[in-house]
Amino acid sequence: MKVAIDITPLRTGHRFRGIGFYTKNLTEALKNLKEPNFSVTLIEKGKIPFDCDLIHYPYFDFFFLTLPLRKIKPIIVTIHDCTPLVFPEHYPPGVRGRIKYQIQKFSLRGMSRVIADSENSKKDIVRFLGFPEGKIDVVYLAPANKVSKIEDREFLNSLVKKFTLPEVFVLYVGDVNYNKNLPGLIKACCLASLPLVIVGKQAVSKNFDPDNIENQSLVELNQMTEGKKDVLRVGFVEENDLAGFYTLASVYCQPSFYEGFGLSILEAMSCGCPVITSNVSSTPEVAGKAALFVNPNETREISEAIKKVLEDKLLRDNLIELGYKQVKKFSWKKCALETIASYKEAIRL
Repeated sequence: MKVAIDITPLRTGHRFRGIGFYTKNLTEALKNLKEPNFSVTLIEKGKIPFDCDLIHYPYFDFFFLTLPLRKIKPIIVTIHDCTPLVFPEHYPPGVRGRIKYQIQKFSLRGMSRVIADSENSKKDIVRFLGFPEGKIDVVYLAPANKVSKIEDREFLNSLVKKFTLPEVFVLYVGDVNYNKNLPGLIKACCLASLPLVIVGKQAVSKNFDPDNIENQSLVELNQMTEGKKDVLRVGFVEENDLAGFYTLASVYCQPSFYEGFGLSILEAMSCGCPVITSNVSSTPEVAGKAALFVNPNETREISEAIKKVLEDKLLRDNLIELGYKQVKKFSWKKCALETIASYKEAIRL
């Protein structure tokens, strides 16, 4: 079987976001498997190899045309989440977007199978897009292979100095979108009188349209943090530095309203950082019993959870131990093997 994977996300702004991370790691994992009679070729600039057996689009956009209407080969598409459909008031498509959404839905009908990041995403794909449940495969992602607890104290000290990190801090890693609930996290940290460190390229963006409704979370973040020394935005960091942030953090907190998966939760666990996350969407599915769960709409509850993890050593140690066990359930090799199983089902080998 020869599979062609579209790597467009690695050539766009998605490179530094979840879709790019997924595309890169899945492609590498598939190549490393060395499965007999299986090979991967990459689609660049839309040039599809004529001799491939299957095409995989590792991303789906609701309001832009990312799927072909004409299917010359069996096609699988990965739909990571349905965030814009869950919160339509925060992700308005506009007239053109609504037209393209209908085209995307029509094109989706011709897909051989769909891959979802979680059972929660699968449920929403059925609910919002009407795709047959029996043709959706749930394939869990995994944390970055290089993100694990760092024991090198000299390196950690250099990181503290480089980024002026406080001795005790709450960590958040990810984008600044409505579903991430960053304003709620900032308020919770303020109530707990604890500094917050935000890692992610989007958090330090300057060239964006403040009138675009999708950028309102970034506008709000700028307003809430202006002049505040207890909220530190460090932007994008490489994997080794990222592992250092997780290792140094007192607690990782991600009280999202909605997630398709929650990679950062697993990355924090792999570095021995206790995790607090929301009790909705896919995060309980990913975190298992290894996190303290909160209602993302209750700022005080988030704040109390943060203080509890810092003050209760027994709870903290237990979360760390359970986190190490939970993260072992996920790997890119497993993701690749299950993805191949989906490929085979799509072409019925």
